[in-house]
Amino acid sequence: MDRAAIADFLRHRREALQPEDVGLSPGARRRARGLRREEVAALALMSTDYYTRLEQRRGPQPSERLLASLARALRLTRAERDYLYRVAGHNAPASLSDPSHIAPALLRVLDRLGDTPALILTELGETLVQNRMAVALFGDASKHTGLARSAVYRWFTDPSERAVYPESDWGRQSRAQVANLRAAYGMRGARSHAGALVRILQQSNEEFAELWERHEVAQRFEDHKTLIHPEVGAIEVDCQALFTEDQSQTLLVLTAPPRSEGHEKLQLLAVLGLHRFTEAEDHLR
Repeated sequence: MDRAAIADFLRHRREALQPEDVGLSPGARRRARGLRREEVAALALMSTDYYTRLEQRRGPQPSERLLASLARALRLTRAERDYLYRVAGHNAPASLSDPSHIAPALLRVLDRLGDTPALILTELGETLVQNRMAVALFGDASKHTGLARSAVYRWFTDPSERAVYPESDWGRQSRAQVANLRAAYGMRGARSHAGALVRILQQSNEEFAELWERHEVAQRFEDHKTLIHPEVGAIEVDCQALFTEDQSQTLLVLTAPPRSEGHEKLQLLAVLGLHRFTEAEDHLR
């Protein structure tokens, strides 16, 4: 671990970012360049004291999980992320097997989408990050671990996962989930995480096994759909997807036409979602 290299790199990357680069309000006039240490710490879900010690060359060796959070908070490119791992005394993650590094270009777009649900997914339907509107609509995906991180796996193993769609749409969604997984399987191969997911679902779920034999291949996101929210009810939205060049990550944005019923319900959801966040924060204090 090279403490001096870590400290200097983190400080320079922090000073190179502005609040608006990471979706924060500039707020009052700033005396220092770039982001504040506490802002980086909050974005990386770590304590300000721990982050400060890293910049002061006296922190303990960060874990790989913490480095991934720092790379995301500082909007590092893959090359910058790999450098951070190496000076911290870790091997850089293999590009094809590491879903923790979010494409900075997608993050920059997500940071600017505060008034409509948006989330970034892997090709296996693993949610990497979601804005508050997406949490309000779908719930917090960070609670899922293991195989359940994949929306494909949850769709075929957890009945509650289907509650967000009308029952009349379950068949179409099942086909879309399998078609998306087959596209990922084609890109990554039988020995990949996608291949393991296919084998597990083939053995455990008859519906999946039957659909897999259809050999349908697609990345189906751009369509019109109805979503069910327990408090707001049915919301009609349009889905737009923005893919990285290697197709490994997708920014999914849900919108509704202005002045439509769907738009009004999304506005209501924003108020309800923020209210619930406030209640949760008050409860934790």
